[in-house]
Amino acid sequence: MPTLKRPPVAYWSMRTPSIQDGRIYIEKINGPFLYVDRGSPAEYSVGLKFAIERGWLEIHDSGTYVKFTATGADLFA
Repeated sequence: MPTLKRPPVAYWSMRTPSIQDGRIYIEKINGPFLYVDRGSPAEYSVGLKFAIERGWLEIHDSGTYVKFTATGADLFA
């Protein structure tokens, strides 16, 4: 399996326009990941956790949106 420099979840996060206060609705990420990239729900979950653990994204307690951290914004700018 090839090593990815940018997991697809982070890729779709950076391609999705943010709304108020830098929020990116979670469905704007999971839809393209599942239906364009043809990823599985398990792969999506792993990718999202990976991006959060790396400090690239933070997810709101409600789980409805994510935001790029300063590290993630710099990395994917």
